[in-house]
Amino acid sequence: MLVAIILNRLNGGTRNSQAILFGLPGTDFNVRFTALVWVASFLVAVVFNFQLNRTWTFGGAARSRWWSEFWRFLLVGSVAAVVGLAMKIALTHPDSPIYLPEPWFNEEVGLSSREYWAQLVAIVCTMPVNFLVNRFWTFGNGDGEGRRLRRR
Repeated sequence: MLVAIILNRLNGGTRNSQAILFGLPGTDFNVRFTALVWVASFLVAVVFNFQLNRTWTFGGAARSRWWSEFWRFLLVGSVAAVVGLAMKIALTHPDSPIYLPEPWFNEEVGLSSREYWAQLVAIVCTMPVNFLVNRFWTFGNGDGEGRRLRRR
């Protein structure tokens, strides 16, 4: 969320989140700033979250090499990122049936920002499956069982 806030502020606020960056050749589709925000946020989060999970959440068990676990974590995260991006686009596109409606959501005030709520909803919806797949596959012990969560 912090990356999303920073990027949107650098771009003049969330009112510019639907600005078209470029069109996709041969189609009527285009890539908007909101997609760039999602991808940049994902790239920062995947490295940060991987290291946090490796060290803190699953740090008490034997583990594979860093790169081996990272590539699995990146693959799982990439699938979740694609699903999350589709959700975010659906929540922010005016022609979508799940568009976040006025007057509750708009791009004039930070706390009611459709852009930020869509980002948050997509994160919350993809997080549980992402965590479970990473627990049992990325940080698993090879027999289909995930490492135990580290006790505090």
